[in-house]
Amino acid sequence: MPDLTTEILSANPEGFERAAEIWRAGGLVALPTETVYGLGADARNDLAVARIFEAKGRPKFNPLIVHVASIAQAQELVIWNDLADRLAAAFWPGPLTLVLPIKENSGLSRLVTAELPTLAVRMPANPVAQKILATFGGPIAAPSANPSGKISPTSVDHVLSGLTGRIEAVIDGGTCDVGLESTIVGLADEPTLLRPGGLPREALEAALGAPMAVHTAADPLVAPGQMTSHYAPGAAVRLNATSKNEGEVLLGFGPMDCDLNLSASSDLREAATNLFHHLHALDTLNADGIAVSPIPYHGLGVAINDRLKRAAAPR
Repeated sequence: MPDLTTEILSANPEGFERAAEIWRAGGLVALPTETVYGLGADARNDLAVARIFEAKGRPKFNPLIVHVASIAQAQELVIWNDLADRLAAAFWPGPLTLVLPIKENSGLSRLVTAELPTLAVRMPANPVAQKILATFGGPIAAPSANPSGKISPTSVDHVLSGLTGRIEAVIDGGTCDVGLESTIVGLADEPTLLRPGGLPREALEAALGAPMAVHTAADPLVAPGQMTSHYAPGAAVRLNATSKNEGEVLLGFGPMDCDLNLSASSDLREAATNLFHHLHALDTLNADGIAVSPIPYHGLGVAINDRLKRAAAPR
């Protein structure tokens, strides 16, 4: 793929219209969401969606999330149900992706779903993302805006470090607030947690009034973010470390001596926001490895541990 000049667009009406213009022409624009930056393309354009996979080096069997501006827009694409109504009323716009049966007349590229009978759809809360989507007026396929398998981007600089020359533009919406990808819930059958993320499982189960099933590594891949090796820095990652070995840097949690701390006050929300940013920063130090302190396994800690486990997996 020839090098492109990657524009940096401002988060204003002119920038939104330029992004929409690029999407209408089949181009790629990275956009901020409250979770991470997404690499967006018109979800109805086969060539544009194919370019997402090419730019990221993403395997074609890994489906994409489609971002929409409204619940009504989502209902045009998937077979909606009462549980979707309940969760969307409680958590949309926000860091929640719903997986539902795709409508036969959705008009979406079949590449988006990786030939699966379901579609992952989300309505982001980030005001910049909302304005861009409203300006474009259609569904946007948008996985994280980084080379496949690498650390997810939470700033414009992260996007540019991985995709400069491979995409037409990125819109500068500042740093992402949540810092972890969306929680994905399957609603095609029984409610199932397909990927932990920026919305804790406990909140979802409270809204549903019942516990959810949980996707395991032994189950087939049915949603984004389920590959064993993912979110990986260049350096090897060692988990549940109480100290660092020679040549390592230490990513801490709680009051302790370390190179960078996810949250000195042991706040899991702060830790989630800092996770990818700190991994990017430590990776630039070219250490032999990144040692990571233990993270509590509850609330947002479940999603943090999920990302760290995939970052540490064999590549």
